[in-house]
Amino acid sequence: VQLQASGGGLVQPGGSLRLSCAASGFTLDYYAIGWFRQAPGKEREWVSCIESSDGSTYYADSVKGRFTISRDNAKNTVYLQMNSLKPGDTAVYYCAADADCSTTLADFGSWGQGTQLTVSS
Repeated sequence: VQLQASGGGLVQPGGSLRLSCAASGFTLDYYAIGWFRQAPGKEREWVSCIESSDGSTYYADSVKGRFTISRDNAKNTVYLQMNSLKPGDTAVYYCAADADCSTTLADFGSWGQGTQLTVSS
């Protein structure tokens, strides 16, 4: 079971970027996928999650209305569309898989390597 987050980069405040979480060795269809982020000197925090069962989505208050999580089962990939980016969104972003959505990091058993997002002018 392997997950790989990608798509990070340097973006100006107010800009947009889309992160991808690709799976290898298993089918994402059967898993809830969560996005987390970790800023320098801070703990890793939950950002968003999408269920496998009905596609329900959940967001942290800090990103609600700006970020959109989606999945493309045909491509075995989950996306995080990030709009109206702020410097406070700067972090390493990780995706993780589990049976159901949760805001608790410890509930997620499979983690991918992160991708760096920097929001700066």
